[in-house]
Amino acid sequence: MKLSKVFIAIVIAFLLQSCKTSKNPIITNVFTADPAPLVYNDTLYLYTSHDGATVEDTNYKMPDWHIFSTTDMINWKSYGVRLSPKTFSWATGDAYAAEAIHHNGKFYWFVSTFHKETERSKGGAAIGVAVSDNPTGPFKDAIGEALIYNEMTTDVKHGWDDIDPSIFVDDDGQAYLFWGNLSCRWVKLKDNLTELDGPINYIKPKNFIEGPWVYKRKGLYYLLYAGRGAQPEQVEYCTSKSITGPWEYRGIIAGNAENSFTTHPGVIDYKGKTYFFSHNGTLPTGGSYRRSICVDYMYYNEDGSIKKIKQTKKGVKQIN
Repeated sequence: MKLSKVFIAIVIAFLLQSCKTSKNPIITNVFTADPAPLVYNDTLYLYTSHDGATVEDTNYKMPDWHIFSTTDMINWKSYGVRLSPKTFSWATGDAYAAEAIHHNGKFYWFVSTFHKETERSKGGAAIGVAVSDNPTGPFKDAIGEALIYNEMTTDVKHGWDDIDPSIFVDDDGQAYLFWGNLSCRWVKLKDNLTELDGPINYIKPKNFIEGPWVYKRKGLYYLLYAGRGAQPEQVEYCTSKSITGPWEYRGIIAGNAENSFTTHPGVIDYKGKTYFFSHNGTLPTGGSYRRSICVDYMYYNEDGSIKKIKQTKKGVKQIN
């Protein structure tokens, strides 16, 4: 009888553990935004920006970038600050959205920040590249200058249009960089990921505001972004049979983030599931300048279209 009770207790404990779910937001010890997931060696790494604004502030204060990791989607290890604009001698100002990739044995962290007024640039938003031998760093400036700076793009006139880089390497090894605010741009990169390999191209996804995220699934290319939708910002997307387009608009997949007028998508496949990362402002004292990262499942229809995502407070289940 005692043995059976012990056995039942073990079974119950196992079931409770196996059914454990995350709670959104998933990062609660610091205000984070602009999630960029990366899977390497069976671990999911999450590269984020950091909201340092006070409750009274009425604009962004984003001093640096952080890294987190998980192997079960429930427990997140924080590595703290791993990069900042101070890493780049040419940079000044805030640490906007960034995305990392593993390529040719190294980790490249594409960041958006602002350029000092120099002989090369009069200032404005710019994109830099940091590199490391390890997913958590230390990272250093891979080029010694900005990869993209304001004077290189002239189709819109405001100074913060060159932000939110998304890096994608296709099956043939060709690398592409997408980015932009109120204008979506893309360019081929050389295999070292630190040099342009052709002209900058401009596309006009419907309702595009910012935050592109590019990936490929079953031969179909996906371009997700923060769009105007019914009311800014919501996550919308396009698909294409070619990474260079043309892109077909497919609609809104995630509505307005709670208590935040911005959103930012990040998509990754991990241990048999597809996860959709974004941010909202629901932590205590949170808001549009004090955001927090969340994760939910993402599912596809048979034709490759994405099913609508409803951000939940419950989050996702633990995986082994």
